[in-house]
Amino acid sequence: MTEITNPGEKKLVLVSGRAHPELAEQIAAELGIDLLPSSAYTFANGETYVRFEESVRGADAFVIQSHPAPINEHMMEQLIMIDSLKRASARSITVVSPFYPYARQDKKHKGREPISARLMADLYKTAGADRLMSVDLHTAQIQGFFDGPVDHLMAIPLLAQHVASKVDTDQVTVVSPDTGRVRVAEQWAELLGGAPLAFVHKTRDINVPNQAVSKTVVGEIEGRTCVLIDDMIDTGGTIAGAVKVLKENGAKDVIIAATHPVFSHPAAERLGGCGASEVIVTNTLPLREDQVFDNLTVLSIAPILAQAIKEVFDEGSVTSLFEGRAN
Repeated sequence: MTEITNPGEKKLVLVSGRAHPELAEQIAAELGIDLLPSSAYTFANGETYVRFEESVRGADAFVIQSHPAPINEHMMEQLIMIDSLKRASARSITVVSPFYPYARQDKKHKGREPISARLMADLYKTAGADRLMSVDLHTAQIQGFFDGPVDHLMAIPLLAQHVASKVDTDQVTVVSPDTGRVRVAEQWAELLGGAPLAFVHKTRDINVPNQAVSKTVVGEIEGRTCVLIDDMIDTGGTIAGAVKVLKENGAKDVIIAATHPVFSHPAAERLGGCGASEVIVTNTLPLREDQVFDNLTVLSIAPILAQAIKEVFDEGSVTSLFEGRAN
């Protein structure tokens, strides 16, 4: 079965790009349907071709595409899929981008810089998207970039539940890697039974990408298990440095938890040898064999995405999935 219908004769179809087919298959399995058959390939000059093999006329289409490297190719493929669905008379088109492209370029740090995260939202809208769905956006303001409904899903409950099943929450301190993620750390602390908070003070040169220096810890961590949280891990330098600072300041153990495993080189080497007992991520992005290491745990985000897709299709409440927390 490649579609879901309801008594009102609406039909749901699920389509996927080539970036992360395993996640798309998991979402389809959760919904009890098959992905819409499609043909997609790349011409010799790099152009992308997409065609859907079944009618989508009148359907509510959900276009799944994650954005690992090379991000520009995957973004272009998703835009072409949206255009194809629009021209094939889909009733509505929802973009499902678990890892939002260009999320870190959400504001201007210096003059003459772009706001690329806003540009991505404009491209989605221009291609024909009616709605946007993503997981743990780098900043909440990105929700306002898209001219239409945005479902901001949360992986924090999934990650926190896994942590709570493995440690004594009375001995846990939630640690933010910088002051900018303290609000997220507060959500973590609530889910871990009111755990205390700490943060790592770091410095960053805005002229040098992917480099930050962790310096000191603010908060009580001595003799405690520290859960070091972030929305994404790219090269792993900041997180690995934070683990070192926490250990030097008396942390008994450090667990790293992040939603998006970007894992650019040399992240796997850094994370595997940084001293953390476990690195927990979700599968919003696919991982190659060289990005996997011994103390890595990957949790599936598919059930959350499937539930959200079903709620949107049934015109229900996506917010209810997160117990009333703003999303």
